[in-house]
Amino acid sequence: QVQLVESGGGSVQAGGSLRLSCSVTRMAGYGYKINYMAWFRLVPGKTREGVARIDTSGGSPEYDDSVKGRFTISLDNAMKTLYLQMNNLKPEDTALYYCAASDLSYGGIWYNKAMYNFWGQGTQVTVSS
Repeated sequence: QVQLVESGGGSVQAGGSLRLSCSVTRMAGYGYKINYMAWFRLVPGKTREGVARIDTSGGSPEYDDSVKGRFTISLDNAMKTLYLQMNNLKPEDTALYYCAASDLSYGGIWYNKAMYNFWGQGTQVTVSS
């Protein structure tokens, strides 16, 4: 199994920045390759939505249209930490942000929650106007 732990959430004013981190820990005996990692967010009353995804083998990351040009997803070379740099934050970015990982060999629809088999507990981001 894989353990994911998010950090870096907090409260910020509109226009501000935050960087979320997600530490990745492989449990003993887990021998599969993590092929995709992503950030999702959940607003009360809505379904969990995909924010960004990165292919651990390379290629261009994918982003939801609402965050393109403002958010950047990245992964350290050791694949131990996933990041989400969030700039020019807006009140509508307020949500619980989750880190997700997939050891599936196909990417599928990147914002489909079913494509990920490991999830963190989430970190809250609150943006005030």
